[in-house]
Amino acid sequence: MIHMARPIMEAEEKQAVLEVLESGILAMGPRVAAFEEAFAKICNTRYAIATSNGTTALHIALLAHGIGAGDEVITSPFTFIASANSILYVGATPVFVDIDPRTFNIDVNQVEAAVTPRTRAILPIHLYGLCCDMDALISIAEKYHLVIIEDACQSHGATYKGKKAGSFGTGTFSFYPTKNITSAEGGMITTNDEQIAEKCRVIRNHGMRRRYYHDELGFNFRMTDVHAAIGLAQTAKLEKFNQARIANAAYYDQHLKGVTVPFVPQGYGHVYHQYTIRVPHGRRDALREYLKEMEIGTEIYYPLPIHQQSIYIEKYGSSQHFPNSESAASEALSLPIHPSLTPADLQSVVNSINSFMGQTS
Repeated sequence: MIHMARPIMEAEEKQAVLEVLESGILAMGPRVAAFEEAFAKICNTRYAIATSNGTTALHIALLAHGIGAGDEVITSPFTFIASANSILYVGATPVFVDIDPRTFNIDVNQVEAAVTPRTRAILPIHLYGLCCDMDALISIAEKYHLVIIEDACQSHGATYKGKKAGSFGTGTFSFYPTKNITSAEGGMITTNDEQIAEKCRVIRNHGMRRRYYHDELGFNFRMTDVHAAIGLAQTAKLEKFNQARIANAAYYDQHLKGVTVPFVPQGYGHVYHQYTIRVPHGRRDALREYLKEMEIGTEIYYPLPIHQQSIYIEKYGSSQHFPNSESAASEALSLPIHPSLTPADLQSVVNSINSFMGQTS
């Protein structure tokens, strides 16, 4: 079986966990601090603040910028639902903008038209490991005095014109097991703003600046040292893991036929959290079933855009339509891309897809 994802846990991760268990310091301690420092270096930011997961990172980042009831946040409907839910958590309203069908990312040409007097932030999602067009978004944000909160949960190490994802505004990351690096579960906020960094630290730890003195409403969104130890061991391997993903993607790009392979604009560094093809003419589901029979794992990210999810229809009605997002939901198929794939695995995936599509590589 060629698995869709396979977290790589080696001797370094296992030893790091054992050292934490033996130390007796299991909660937010020195490993968390070390992980934060290491990840800030990866993103070229002054600060990184570890959290319990990527969703809490988004939640905290919005709160740290004072976004709440009555505010609007512009984002994409084609992503995992946590991106939009985090906006609801703080009492704000997600305002969706359709995607660019080539990149699956927010269509920057439609963003400015979505700005209203209530807009406080743009929340771009660097989907599948490819950054959004940040020059265009920064220009809009500066024009209307908006905050940028990057959902970089799938884009560890991705670049836009040489600059790292998570360094353009306030960045948020996830370390879920399928990500390019993992801490088993966890999240991270990145920023160059000292005040935002301090606010994030306070919110994640029950509103405390001093132990048992609570200055404001906060949450228990802390990361444990056990998780941080795994994440810290993985940070040293991020470049190696990403290069393996990029090499696997290059093989697919060269050999796949009859499907649309990922589009990477010039100046962008894609890290392929997912390698997502588009399968035309309504054949996506049949291809997926065929690959399953061939013992090749695949996944659909995402089968239903957020604006069509029941909770959002109940809240905002069913009148919203984003044709590019809806089309992507019916055509997108993610293939195995993880670093553990062998040359034989890659060849099997390619041969199976090309055979089904009636093509030859």
